[in-house]
Amino acid sequence: MPKLRLEQAPAATLPLRFLLAMPCWGMAGGMLLLIDGDAPLGARWHPATLALVHVWTLGVLGNAMFGSLLQFLPVAAGAELCWRRSAPWLHAVFNLGVLLLVAGLHAAARVPLFAAGILLPLAFLWLAAMTLPGVFAAAGERLLRAGIGAALGYGVAAALAGGGLALLLAGGRPWSPAAVDVHAAFGVLGWMVLLLAAVGRLTMPMFQATGSVPARAQAIWLAGVALALPLASAWHLRHGTGVVLPAVAAAGGGAFALAALGLQWPVPAARRNALYRHWRMGLVALLLAAVSLLAGRGLLAGALALGVGLPLLVGAMAMEIVPFVTWIALRHRVPRGVQIPGVQRLLPDASKRRALLAQAVAAPCLVLAVVWPQSWLARLAGLAQLGAWAVHGHALLGALRGARAFVRCVERPA
Repeated sequence: MPKLRLEQAPAATLPLRFLLAMPCWGMAGGMLLLIDGDAPLGARWHPATLALVHVWTLGVLGNAMFGSLLQFLPVAAGAELCWRRSAPWLHAVFNLGVLLLVAGLHAAARVPLFAAGILLPLAFLWLAAMTLPGVFAAAGERLLRAGIGAALGYGVAAALAGGGLALLLAGGRPWSPAAVDVHAAFGVLGWMVLLLAAVGRLTMPMFQATGSVPARAQAIWLAGVALALPLASAWHLRHGTGVVLPAVAAAGGGAFALAALGLQWPVPAARRNALYRHWRMGLVALLLAAVSLLAGRGLLAGALALGVGLPLLVGAMAMEIVPFVTWIALRHRVPRGVQIPGVQRLLPDASKRRALLAQAVAAPCLVLAVVWPQSWLARLAGLAQLGAWAVHGHALLGALRGARAFVRCVERPA
């Protein structure tokens, strides 16, 4: 287990502004389902579908991964962040870009699409500029740094491709469905899954009491994904269709899910906390998404991966990071000699279990609405999503409220 470098932790507001935006976007996704009914769940190219997908991939997952990475790199990987003071502007540019993209896709509006096509690639390039120099300069943990570096590279590539597609839409020009497939594969497998696998190598033993994948096996998987993804993408662009790219995406994501489930298996029942159960449910959903993709059920695969599996994984990690960040902030603010509440007291396991229960209700509603498209069922799924992310957001805010109450108690005159 690596030594945590608490003295290098960024200001609490840096990761928190991203992590607290995540449930807001989750609730926005629920609102879209309430408004649009089954339209986003019945056809891949429907404007409502494109809007909802980017609420999930950028609003929910993007904010969670930006915030987690900006906290994880200095504390766990020893990688210095460049331009820390620019983080509020990065948050504003990224979330404004997401808002404009979702609005532009939903309404087929050219001006928001044009602005989003510029802002979102800029945000990813900005994140890479803040993080990659420190990743390359840090000592040790070569496999971790290689995984994070590859993920950031694919994230930037996905953003540039997506920005180009948004600009084409804004200009009323046709774009290739094969290019959209490559953009999606780079974003989901290259950016999200690679980053989760790299970070999970440290966080799963730390928080879930699991073992680790052998370094050689993870290095082979990382190299295989990093090389196969561009080759399969080139084949897909050349031929316009085919099973090669879906097979690579399914194999890479499925292998990650299977390996993580295998690591969880020996953990004794007494240590299977809420984070463990969040990840178990998310990994099963991700594995089912890989099977659905191989079976040609793209919409179902998207709902399982983007609406259920990946949000469970990153959302559970956010419920560990937010109280940890808050605890570090308390250490700096409270006078020496005053005992501060532990991380688990700031966000108790009971609150995490309530969030898991809410997601366990919302997930089958969403999957059923895709399998059996009905307007009332889609709206029920939207209501469940809205409730689940409200519970999640309430849990995160509970950690902040607890810390504020403790500070007021300490600072109250005797």
